[in-house]
Amino acid sequence: MKYIFIICLSLFSFSVFSQPFPIPEDNEVSYDVIRKKKNIGSLISKFIENEDSVVIHSVLKINVKVLFIPAYKFFQETKETWKNGEFVSIDGFTDFEDDREYKIIGNDEDNFFIASGMDGELKLDKNIVPLNYWNIEMLNEKEVFDTQKGIVRTIEVKQLEDEKIKINDIEILANKYVFNASKNPKDKGPFPEYTLWYFEKELMKMEFKNPNDKKNIITIIRNDWSL
Repeated sequence: MKYIFIICLSLFSFSVFSQPFPIPEDNEVSYDVIRKKKNIGSLISKFIENEDSVVIHSVLKINVKVLFIPAYKFFQETKETWKNGEFVSIDGFTDFEDDREYKIIGNDEDNFFIASGMDGELKLDKNIVPLNYWNIEMLNEKEVFDTQKGIVRTIEVKQLEDEKIKINDIEILANKYVFNASKNPKDKGPFPEYTLWYFEKELMKMEFKNPNDKKNIITIIRNDWSL
């Protein structure tokens, strides 16, 4: 179950400030987290627009029960700040199922992005972007900042043929991608392979398999979308 949480937040017309990601008309997007056809959690992102910036406030909650007994819990909250289309800061907290808790802080300072998390303080390229599947432009990067642990991961993305999927009983032709990321020595297992579906640059659905539970697919699917 420990891989259920590897969901970066981590997620529409374009903002007048030319942000690299779309912003929903009601400034909020919501997803269900599904395992074995059961809803086990939610991912909600709110987009707070200011004069020249946007804050993406995301909260991921997962609660798995077995025979009505809590078996797994996970919580993550992040606030990404983008100014004039550039990622400038992050404030986050991640609480895993075990004793691991991470406070994630990052800011642009002196032409670098100074961040702290699982690997301590990092001095990164100022142009680093967060691992946020909502931002489809992130898929073009070679390295990203994992906002869940405060580390850098190398990524590899492959675009597949467009595929028809259903969102809230509406069939759409979605752009499909496969996403892989590097493993950190402190990770408890490999980073799972994600399949991502986008429609008009909006993230509609993603799926992955827990490496320790390959029979069960975890699905994160949009629950508030309509034409």
